[in-house]
Amino acid sequence: MATGRTHRPATRSRGIPEATVARLPLYLRALTALSERSVPTVSSEELAAAAGVNSAKLRKDFSYLGSYGTRGVGYDVEYLVYQISRELGLTQDWPVVIVGIGNLGAALANYGGFASRGFRVAALIDADPSMAGKPVAGIPVQHTDELEKIIRDDGVSIGVIATPAGAAQQVCDRLVAAGVTSILNFAPTVLNVPEGVDVRKVDLSIELQILAFHEQRKAGEEAAGDADAVPPVAARKQQQPSTDQGPDGDVPAVMPA
Repeated sequence: MATGRTHRPATRSRGIPEATVARLPLYLRALTALSERSVPTVSSEELAAAAGVNSAKLRKDFSYLGSYGTRGVGYDVEYLVYQISRELGLTQDWPVVIVGIGNLGAALANYGGFASRGFRVAALIDADPSMAGKPVAGIPVQHTDELEKIIRDDGVSIGVIATPAGAAQQVCDRLVAAGVTSILNFAPTVLNVPEGVDVRKVDLSIELQILAFHEQRKAGEEAAGDADAVPPVAARKQQQPSTDQGPDGDVPAVMPA
C-alpha cells in the first residue's frame, strides 16, 4: 500500500473548492452509516439531511466529483463511498505521529477510528523521559529525541500536536523541518508555518465559547418574548376598569356634593 509521503490528494489540482472539501467528510460519514445498514442507493434529499446540508449544495458538491446520480434512483452508496474516499486520499495509508501523550494525546491514541479511515498511528512521542517505553493503546511511547528519525523512517507526512501551548510551536518547527506537511493542532495556540504546510486547528474552548454565545442569545430572545407577552404595569393599570363610574358607566364630570 502506498504511503502518505509519495501520494497527495488530487482535490486541489482538480479545482474542488475548499468549502466542498470540508463537506466531503460529512457526506462520507453519512454514506458509511448507510453502507453499514446495506442501503444500496440514496436520494440527494436523504443524504443531504443526514449530512446536515441542503440538497442543492450537495448536488453542486458532487458535480465537482463528476457524480450526478440517476434520476428516480439517486446515488449508489458504495460507489460514492469509494469516490469520496479516493478524493480525500483515504484509499492509501497515511502514517501519523502524535506528539504530546497527556490525557488528550492518550485519548487520541486510543481512538479506534484512525485505522478504519485510512490513518495509521506510526508513533506516539512525548518529551517526558519517564513516559518512554510505556505502552498507550498498544504502542510504546518514544522520546522526542527520536522525532526526526521516526518521521524519516516511517514516511510520516501528518503530525498531530497535543502538547501544552508553550511547546507547540517548537514541536511544529521540528515536524516541518523533518518533512511533515500537514498538522492537526490541538494546542490552544496559533502556529506559524511556511508556505506549503497545511494546519487544521481543533480548539475545544473556542467551540464551547461559541455555544455559550448561542445559549446567551437564545436566553435573551426568550426573555424578550416573555416581556412582550406580559403588559407593563402602567399598561395593565390603564386596561383595568375604573371604579369611579357613574350610573351609566361614564365617569361624571363633577362629583356629587
